[in-house]
Amino acid sequence: MNAADLSFSSSEFLQLLEGLGLTGNWGWTFATGEQVWSPGLFRLLGLEAGTTVPSYERITQLVHPEDRYRLERADDVRHEGVLGEHTVRVLRPDGMLRVLNLRGTVYHTPDGRPRAAAGIVLDVTDREQMASALRTERRRQWALFEVLQSWSNSALYVGGQRVASPEILSLTGVTQEAFQAHCDQIVAPDDRARMRAHIQAMIAAGKSFEVSKRLIMADGDQGQFRFLYTPVRDAEGRTETWATHAARLSGPKAPVLDQARKGLVQGIEGRHLRAARALLGWSMQDLAQAGGLSFATVRRLEESEGGRRAHSHDRAVAALQRAGIGFQIVEGNRIAVFRR
Repeated sequence: MNAADLSFSSSEFLQLLEGLGLTGNWGWTFATGEQVWSPGLFRLLGLEAGTTVPSYERITQLVHPEDRYRLERADDVRHEGVLGEHTVRVLRPDGMLRVLNLRGTVYHTPDGRPRAAAGIVLDVTDREQMASALRTERRRQWALFEVLQSWSNSALYVGGQRVASPEILSLTGVTQEAFQAHCDQIVAPDDRARMRAHIQAMIAAGKSFEVSKRLIMADGDQGQFRFLYTPVRDAEGRTETWATHAARLSGPKAPVLDQARKGLVQGIEGRHLRAARALLGWSMQDLAQAGGLSFATVRRLEESEGGRRAHSHDRAVAALQRAGIGFQIVEGNRIAVFRR
């Protein structure tokens, strides 16, 4: 087998991916020592094709020192036929840090001796950064729960299916299976029928609302909590999910964050924008300037009574909030506008 034989059979598809800067591949013939890299691999590693001699050792040299131990040594690949899959950080010569997934295989002779190896390299930097951000966000949410007994969750509220958040399972001591079988068992028995009917009616109305619940805690005591429910809609106005923000009534006031805040902002209608502007003594032109919008856009937003999911709507709300305006659900599903 020569080096050219080590390329993947789906060469055209690989060339397409390589053109996007997402992947590269390599091959190594042990008998001759010949190694080849695809153009995409040179680009992933930040190396020039004409000035760098392809080698497995060169790849390992670019791997972050803290991750290098995960990779097989060149001798292990060549003599033992050992080559696995690893996700490692790579320090490119230009100083850029990328996260790459390395996958390889070793080919053997009929008598079982390693004769060649080939591998593919995938750039998974964005995926790993997203995973890291999600882990950080999860730690933040749990800290908020431990300090304020406040948390957020999302559910579709269709077909009777619910998924409990880790916070509410910890708080009440029920299992996910038990919650899904009978989700209102965490509510005080004498309050369940009222809660079920009220929430179902409010969900059907399709607007943000708040409700108080007496929950049965894991230690058997009961706690009074405020639940804010907000529909989160797509650009077409369809409800993607219902976000829930809960907090203990007797504790410090917890900020509404994440999806629940997004749903609350989406529910702000034209009349709320007009009221907020009046509290500030602003004209429509003032709001347009503060939000980086046109006068026509502000007028269109204020004439809307169904709420907007457009980016311009969110910018107008953000401008009002920066100026000291607050929005809060009161009396079931009404939005109150106030000045801080």
